[in-house]
Amino acid sequence: MKTLLILRHAKSSWDDASMSDFERPLNARGLRAAPFMGGLMRRRELIPDTILSSPAMRARHTAKLVQQSGAFDAEIKFDHDIYEASPGSLRQAVAEIDDEITTALLVGHNPGIEGFIRYLTGKLEPMPTAALAVIELKISKWNEIDDGCGELKAVIRPRDEMS
Repeated sequence: MKTLLILRHAKSSWDDASMSDFERPLNARGLRAAPFMGGLMRRRELIPDTILSSPAMRARHTAKLVQQSGAFDAEIKFDHDIYEASPGSLRQAVAEIDDEITTALLVGHNPGIEGFIRYLTGKLEPMPTAALAVIELKISKWNEIDDGCGELKAVIRPRDEMS
């Protein structure tokens, strides 16, 4: 059994129109939500052994803030295939995780992560910025990840938790 935590990057800024999509930073709301989610993950014992993230600035910063605020020892690995990824590309990235890893955190973007959650669980869940999906996978090796192999245990949305 493996656990996959899927986190959409926190809210990003659109203030600078000259900036590419890849370079967009987190805005003030994102800078609050990302560390909040890391702390919440720690409190709920959702502790990743590894973190895979898109290298886009907003995802990179989200991953680092979650790691720091959750006090996770997990190394962050940045994978260009996660940026603008389809569910199939996300499946491939996860399939390459070392089998010694029990719990992995994937930090990515919509619409890919919503499609990936649906692929794994059959459930269509809205994933606003900084939302976290907790999926239990009925596999013993990461390369066994396949359509319908997961059970959605929870979707945690910051706006529901930060009251």
